[in-house]
Amino acid sequence: MHKDEIRKNIKQLILYGIIGCLSASVDFAFYNVLTICIGLHYIIANSLSVLTGILTSFSLNRAFNFKVTDKVVARFSLFLTSGMLGLLLSNAILWLGVDNWHFSEIGTKVVSIFVVALLQFIFNKFITFKRTK
Repeated sequence: MHKDEIRKNIKQLILYGIIGCLSASVDFAFYNVLTICIGLHYIIANSLSVLTGILTSFSLNRAFNFKVTDKVVARFSLFLTSGMLGLLLSNAILWLGVDNWHFSEIGTKVVSIFVVALLQFIFNKFITFKRTK
């Protein structure tokens, strides 16, 4: 791999992390509003907050990180699929952590964000935002 390509990948990873943190913050803040302020069940709140994070992440990564403008519907479909798989994993982590191991909802949510974000970066880097030739 050429030095310029390595630098580009590192830059994308860092920007993906920054965008991921912003999107996760939107997700986390919305989750807290839904559970604490509104009293929504944590699984329903998580589903809605994750979807908000997915929309934020796709828009920002598409425009500022991977800078791809083609195949928007196809790319969003892949991104949404990745997001929905992440949502299922996040809900499973929450269910295991909260209902089975009696961990706090907030702490378990934080763990789920990190696990899901790592797996989604790999998927989105190499599939969703792969440049077409």
